Amino acid sequence: MPDNHPLLVVEDDAIVRMLMVDVLDELGYQVVEAKDAEEALQVLGNPDKPLALMMTDVGLPDMDGKQLAGKARELRPLLPILFASGYADSFDVPEGMHMIGKPFSIDQLRDKVTSILAL
Repeated sequence: MPDNHPLLVVEDDAIVRMLMVDVLDELGYQVVEAKDAEEALQVLGNPDKPLALMMTDVGLPDMDGKQLAGKARELRPLLPILFASGYADSFDVPEGMHMIGKPFSIDQLRDKVTSILAL
């Protein structure tokens, strides 16, 4: 059963973000959207907004996903982080974080998010 805390999805491509949000919504998750790192940091910096996980694109216009993940961990040290990248093979995933390669299927996304939240 999905956690009752929302997932934060950070993706600068509006169509890709919409698809990810739709899929996660269909899987029963609440989702908070951010179009860039600045919006994501506003959400992360709000202590009244609990989050279950942050899923971020690696390539964002204002900051790369690894930098955002580092700042997210400063604000929320225990928040699970899932990177989504079309270049998953060449991306060095920071310790304690996770990766899913784009494009991914609904089943792959469900399985990845479920396994991370079960840790």
